[in-house]
Amino acid sequence: MRYELMCYTRKPDQALYYEERLAFSMHLALREGDGPYVPLNHNSGVLFAKATENEDWSLNPKSLRDPVLYRRTDGLFGVRAVRIEGDGDEEAGGATVLHWKSKDLIVYEEVSADEAEQSGASAQAAGCEAERNGAFAETAGCEAERNGAFAETAERGAERDGTFAERVSTEAMAGEGCLCAQIEGCVPGTVVGISEAEAVYLKQKLLTPENVGVTVPEKVCAKNAGELSRVTGVLQYSDGTRRACRVDWDCAGIDFSRPGEYRVTGTVHQEHFPFPIAYNRADPCVARWNGKYYFIATNDADDNHTLYIRESDTLAGLVDAEEILLLDSVTYEGIGGLLWAPEFHEINGKLYIFHAATPGEFYCEESHIMELREGGNPACRADWSAPKRILKRDGSYLCEMGKTISLDMTCFPWEGDYYVVWSQRQFLPKDLGAWLYIAKLDPEQPWRLLTDPVVLSKPDFGWANNHVFVDEGPFALIRGERLFLTFSSALVDYTYVVGYLETQKGRDLLDPASWRKNGYPILSARSVPGEYGTGHNAYVEDEDGTIWNTYHARPGAEGVRSSGIRRVHFDVDGCPMLDVTEELDLKRELRQVQTVVSVEGIS
Repeated sequence: MRYELMCYTRKPDQALYYEERLAFSMHLALREGDGPYVPLNHNSGVLFAKATENEDWSLNPKSLRDPVLYRRTDGLFGVRAVRIEGDGDEEAGGATVLHWKSKDLIVYEEVSADEAEQSGASAQAAGCEAERNGAFAETAGCEAERNGAFAETAERGAERDGTFAERVSTEAMAGEGCLCAQIEGCVPGTVVGISEAEAVYLKQKLLTPENVGVTVPEKVCAKNAGELSRVTGVLQYSDGTRRACRVDWDCAGIDFSRPGEYRVTGTVHQEHFPFPIAYNRADPCVARWNGKYYFIATNDADDNHTLYIRESDTLAGLVDAEEILLLDSVTYEGIGGLLWAPEFHEINGKLYIFHAATPGEFYCEESHIMELREGGNPACRADWSAPKRILKRDGSYLCEMGKTISLDMTCFPWEGDYYVVWSQRQFLPKDLGAWLYIAKLDPEQPWRLLTDPVVLSKPDFGWANNHVFVDEGPFALIRGERLFLTFSSALVDYTYVVGYLETQKGRDLLDPASWRKNGYPILSARSVPGEYGTGHNAYVEDEDGTIWNTYHARPGAEGVRSSGIRRVHFDVDGCPMLDVTEELDLKRELRQVQTVVSVEGIS
């Protein structure tokens, strides 16, 4: 089968909540055989131009247009595009051409024009000098196909590894009946032929997986219902991944006192979390502590003047659990309001809550920490210490009130040390937007840093500076040798999204070069129908080892921030995917399973 990959941008459309800084990025659509082009990644961008930086460290948002996708002479993919201002205007002083290389069209590395030229990026290297409508239209000696849908190479001798180079003009792809007509807002770029393996990988990474099968053992031995309950199944997904699942077996037809074989049915176990599980609750966090689950979140219902906690024996029980007042804005001196983003964290066997608060105004918001007393109950207000402001290594406060704010501090252990990452925003002498910072933490005094703060991430992509320059809400997800740090970006409205940074063991976490930032968000208003402004998430592992994502979103673009819970899916590369809904996670028609239970005599 022939596989073709088209790059494109989109027309901005406020009605679709897809504005310029999102639309002016490179998107990808895949065509298989004679079918239409199918958009990948929820018809969202996968490659964005980075903001430029001024001498005062402020950022200039940038976007791109006229992307050209091609195969380099070294076998990698290349991309060329014209950089424009964030909102679509031409750059002052003339156009700047950007170049990237990629081995898989998921991770991109920006390269110099000289390297791109040497690797076949120029129009001459592709055998064509024509440019149409300001876009770089490249061919390898092409002639238009009879149906006018796209331009394809005539010289098949140019094919390498079963692939071929194709290029598309905007005119050829426009109009009703064209192969990309069903892609909302599509402004076609160029097309390149790809191999089946490359097509499969792109679908695995850029399409939301769904459950396609369930297997359980055909026959098991069990002496009692307890042994049968430990028999699990395996769920298969469209991206080729698998995971173990618990099964609720129906033992009614089994007489464990009589040897024999019994055919039984079971239901694949699935927790149900309707969205939202709590209205007016943002920045949610769930923790397991001493066999119980605890939920805490920012309270938007009273303008962030209180923090309430929920306690339950099960994760699902948190949905209907009683809310208990934990902290308010009148009890402690210096804690006057804007109680934001509370998070549970265990440090050296003790439980803490990191949160932000202010004595009064927004410009004095600072990161604080509370400690649970030895043997204390997390759901008992009296068992928590008074909040303390976070200190630098020299004992001074983390930020200067009125000039800089700090919030959303998170904590995690890594290779023998504890680290904190937080969002910090300088307002004076100039508003620089919110950046992520990292430092080591003193586990004996977890209100004090051990190292100087280091800038970890700035909102340099269009999805991160849409409406406002913000990176915030970090939370660590540790998977063996790898560390993912998800964070939220853009304004806390319908544009809010989740991106991530990644590193691995053996690297210096305080060196920004040790981290890779994913070039596009993994959760946005296009990920799950009806959920807008998705973001500020955290993770909890249940007793079965399943990782759950707690997050907030708006039920409707103008809805209130509300909390949700969803299982984290890990793709073929082990990277987190946050858009696998309950309906996709386990298909209803696959929930029922059967096995034969062999009951042996008791000797």
